[in-house]
Amino acid sequence: MAAGKPTACKEAIRRWEEETGGDAATATEVDLSFQWPPLEKMDNALATLAGCERLSLSTNRIEKIAGVAALGRLKVLSLGRNSIKSLAGLEPLGDTLEELWISYNCLEKLKGIQAMQKLRVFYASNNQLREWAEVVRLQDLPRLRDLVLAGNPICEGVEVEAWRAEVARRLPLLDKLDGDPVLRDEDGPLVRESRPE
Repeated sequence: MAAGKPTACKEAIRRWEEETGGDAATATEVDLSFQWPPLEKMDNALATLAGCERLSLSTNRIEKIAGVAALGRLKVLSLGRNSIKSLAGLEPLGDTLEELWISYNCLEKLKGIQAMQKLRVFYASNNQLREWAEVVRLQDLPRLRDLVLAGNPICEGVEVEAWRAEVARRLPLLDKLDGDPVLRDEDGPLVRESRPE
């Protein structure tokens, strides 16, 4: 089945209301994942989701983050499995966003992440992050505790132990990295928990 013209946010929200019987204006959780044809643009129609705290736009073909300025209550944004190349457009969520799920996209840089001062969870596996400078940007996030970066070029060719130790050294407040607890001894160096076989 060939895809016609892309689904617009307004249409996706209307479908969500029909399928769930919910009211987009008052809903705290809205899932616009897996639209067919896929969403390609985030736009100002998202402003109708004024009460939304958890929004999923995963598994579409979105290239840019946009239209989120009116989402003043948003705490969790899921944008996994899209074609997003940059975090530009996220800035309006800096005072509320606690979790950003953006794995399986095309991010090469994390420019703009510093605005997310309440971010606790950042899942950015399987992107195109290649440089340690991008990991260093995460030092500006005082609440970040759970980070997933597996599957990025920066991890390739590095032993898991060395990777974990280096990230933990640069981000000393992390509790979890790539799904595993970050354990440290009193002196600070990383001690890896052994997994049962």
